Amino acid sequence: MSYGQGGPQSQWDPWKPHSQQPWNDTSDDGTPDWAALAEASESRNKRRRLLYIAGGVLATIGIGTAVAMAVVSADGGDPQAGPSNLPASASLPGSGTATPSFAPTSAPPPLDPKDFISSAEKDTAPLSPATLFPGTQLTMGGTVYKKGATADTKSCAGAAGGSLPKVLTANGCTRLLRATYTKGDGIAVTVGIAVFDTAAQATKAKAQTDDRSIVRSLAGKGVKSFCDGAFCRSTRNAYGRYAYFTVAGFTNGKDVTDKDTPVFRVGNDLAQFAVNQIHRRGQAQASAAANR
Repeated sequence: MSYGQGGPQSQWDPWKPHSQQPWNDTSDDGTPDWAALAEASESRNKRRRLLYIAGGVLATIGIGTAVAMAVVSADGGDPQAGPSNLPASASLPGSGTATPSFAPTSAPPPLDPKDFISSAEKDTAPLSPATLFPGTQLTMGGTVYKKGATADTKSCAGAAGGSLPKVLTANGCTRLLRATYTKGDGIAVTVGIAVFDTAAQATKAKAQTDDRSIVRSLAGKGVKSFCDGAFCRSTRNAYGRYAYFTVAGFTNGKDVTDKDTPVFRVGNDLAQFAVNQIHRRGQAQASAAANR
């Protein structure tokens, strides 16, 4: 093969004596300096070993420093951070996935309004016709009733008729509060609330009543006398330490018959109003006790 001027050249092979090297050095006889090459190789190997040793020393120093810093941080850290003698995180159960837990708690049960209206000892809120029959009118089921006269007496028997006076007296009635309402179509109703010291007395009194146990109607303030001699419709019931009664009829003296459903509705509305007012009384006292 020809490489221009100078004629053919042989490829240099360091393992073949007298092979031509790729450089021209007229001061060399063309033979490699094997001693120099071996010395250079040994020198390079020494440098590599020194670098490996130095790197290992530095790595050891770095690890030791990190461990020392970790120990200082654990032993001399923030005193508010908690105890410092915890085991390594690898030995903590569930490490890294802890879920906070809380002691079970329960709110106290709400106070029962009926407890406060079941005895005179706990039922201490003011009691009067104004608290039981407030305002000048009331609305029940869309029907407006105008309030007439009111009354309050400690002589329960004097405000009752038929068989009711004996029942009230026998069971210790202490007060009888009444109010009359009209709905503008010649129908009037008187609602009476009898007060006892205990719920047991009120319940017993109610159980002893019959169809002839009637609260006396109350006229006045624009309402004429009613249910004085005519047949009227009456109701009776008890809640807490209270027994409540109604008597409803026509202001023109007409007898009430089974067909006079408006009279029945008026009596039912006022009976519901009475028990609602008694229950609200209990609610108000229960709420006040809960906030104390």
